[in-house]
Amino acid sequence: MSRIALYPGSFDPPTAGHVDIIRSAMRIFDEVVVAIGVHPGKVPLFDAEERAELVRACVGPAEGPSVRVSFFSDLVVEEARRQGACALVRGLRDATDFDYEMQMAGMNGTLMPNLTTVFLPASPATRPITATLVRQIAKMGGDVSPFVPEHVAAALKRKLSRSS
Repeated sequence: MSRIALYPGSFDPPTAGHVDIIRSAMRIFDEVVVAIGVHPGKVPLFDAEERAELVRACVGPAEGPSVRVSFFSDLVVEEARRQGACALVRGLRDATDFDYEMQMAGMNGTLMPNLTTVFLPASPATRPITATLVRQIAKMGGDVSPFVPEHVAAALKRKLSRSS
């Protein structure tokens, strides 16, 4: 039986931190499903399909086990159920992340007791990176190349030059 992990998030845009966590999860699980949250009340910079393409370009098939992308607009445990996941993967940058993620793990564990939450620490180089800060820097014309893969930096530049 294949061990499938679900890595949920907005990935708007995918950052070097996201890639770091995906690669760590790839070393543990047979398959990693990057689940992109699509919420009607939120207006992302990139639409869901654009985010999916950016994620797919971050990790290639030569790197190890299969990485798939899915979309969800309901509870993360429902997406985990649909994907046959045995674990949720969550990246931790600091104690603030830990406190929040522990609450979510408890709630998700109550909703779906057979789903394990696995916390993966961010590498020191990616610890300060957040997608929110990347978007802010990009919108203000700053260089985001230290924080995102090259193709994501180019996509941000294209997207923001069209909207100005």
